[in-house]
Amino acid sequence: MVQMMGAKQTLYDSFAEVAKAVAHGYRLQLLEHLAQGDRAVEDLANRTGITVANASQHLQHLYRAGLVTVRREGTRRIYRLNSGVVELLAALRSVAEAHHAGSQQVIRAYFAARDSLEPVSHDELMARLAEGSVTLIDVRPADEFQQGHLAGARNVPLAEIEAAVARLDPEIEIVAYCRGPRCVLSFDAIERLRARGFKARRLAEGYPEWKAAGLPTGQSDIASIP
Repeated sequence: MVQMMGAKQTLYDSFAEVAKAVAHGYRLQLLEHLAQGDRAVEDLANRTGITVANASQHLQHLYRAGLVTVRREGTRRIYRLNSGVVELLAALRSVAEAHHAGSQQVIRAYFAARDSLEPVSHDELMARLAEGSVTLIDVRPADEFQQGHLAGARNVPLAEIEAAVARLDPEIEIVAYCRGPRCVLSFDAIERLRARGFKARRLAEGYPEWKAAGLPTGQSDIASIP
């Protein structure tokens, strides 16, 4: 019995180590970026707005907890997200949005206020893509799109929305997605599209959640809108 209790405590301590590793806002941001594809330390630092030394330190915490792996390409260290981490992030987000007052306030004041329409579900999007009644756009940067995207998506980075408007069919509803459910890129994209008379909605989740659910994805075989 004593040995069993010791093993159980060791197991719970390991759970706590994982929880401690993600208990930092920057680390969660780093994991979000890694959910889009493999990244070098320098790139991750640039995307999160922190120093390379700071990013490297946070990544080491994530590595020791088993959340990421690392490989070397010359002098560069390339990090990759381990399996199950996308689901962990989704669970954290779900609990925080349901029970954490600060999260709920931000959602009401920023996200819900900008888009009160119900987002498109996975099932609805799959059905509408099959019947050709929707245009699916990925508003992430081109390099993230090239690492992987939803099958059937066109890459229209947020900065290129205005230039792409003339080449989008105003008679077909547009569904936009980006890095995740609370990624501001898709909120910005649908605001701009609606202001120009398009019917536009968000996908309920982003590329990482779609991929984790085993739904169809593609690589750089689908070109950006010319």
